[in-house]
This record gives sequence, structure tokens and C-alpha cells, in this order.
Amino acid sequence: MHRHRILAALAGVAVAALASPALADAIDGNWCRADGKRMAIDGPAIVTPGGHKIAGDYSRHAFSYVVPGGEPGAGATVSIQLLGEYLAHARQGNGPIEEWRRCPAGVS
Repeated sequence: MHRHRILAALAGVAVAALASPALADAIDGNWCRADGKRMAIDGPAIVTPGGHKIAGDYSRHAFSYVVPGGEPGAGATVSIQLLGEYLAHARQGNGPIEEWRRCPAGVS
């Protein structure tokens, strides 16, 4: 009898875990930095912090692109890695890691 209660409890936990809402786990979306910079990723397209719409290399949890002419660091590669639903780290070349957060609703 005790074994059946344990199995029923485990089954209940499994059902509850499966019923929880799915979290966004893709890098697509609008990203903001504390200094006011913005970027938007939509599949292989990005609007860079400098405002240029270009193509890059997309995967569900990472994105990279070459900085276009007219922006600081033109020609360097920027690599962006999704770390969680609301956090990504970006690095231009061998520069410092930049922290990006999902923009609040209504901010793009």
C-alpha cells in the first residue's frame, strides 16, 4: 500500500511538471542593454544596435553577425549566447562580455 502512495505521488509531480507553461527558449526577440542600446533578432535577421537590418548566423540559442560599416567595430564578429529566458551575453571579437536583457513589453 505504501508503495502505491509513493508511485501516485510521483505521478502527480510528473503531471504537474508537464502542465506548467513552456518558457521561451529561443534567442529571437527584442534585447535591451542598461546603457540604452537595443537590438532585435528574428531568425537569421537582426536589427543591430546601430540600426542596420542585416543577416547573421542563427541557431535557437545563439546568434552571430559581422558588424556592418558605419558602426563602431565594423568588420568584427559579434557572438551572442542565450543564457536564459531573459538574459543573453554578447561579445564583439575578443572584447568584454556585454549583458543583454529582454526588453520590457512595448519596448523594441
